[in-house]
Amino acid sequence: MPIGKVKWYDNEKGFGILTADDGREVFLRANALAAGTGDIKAGTRMEFGVADGRKGAQAMAAKVLDHGPSVAKAKRMPARDLAPIIQDLVSLLERSVGSLTNGKYPEGDATKIAAALRKVADNFDA
Repeated sequence: MPIGKVKWYDNEKGFGILTADDGREVFLRANALAAGTGDIKAGTRMEFGVADGRKGAQAMAAKVLDHGPSVAKAKRMPARDLAPIIQDLVSLLERSVGSLTNGKYPEGDATKIAAALRKVADNFDA
């Protein structure tokens, strides 16, 4: 069975293109994927059979071998650099507890807290 990578795939429409290791392009339909296969992303390595269809080569019985590299994970900061941001965030949140229990949102630190929460969430979510 040939092996290749997903060139592109539209999960909503259920089709895309594989590039086999020998360079040829193969059409991939959702119904060729193994049951339970989640979202397919560009760069995912797959093993698949090939059949000649009306419009060229089509993948049959495609199976994910490994998912491509995550762009989000590649861009996230090293854990050691994130630790001081989390420490600062905890301090900011602890200082805001008094205001919140009195029914007021913290005014001066609100922007700092929101920015720190976004930074931490972006790195954790990657």
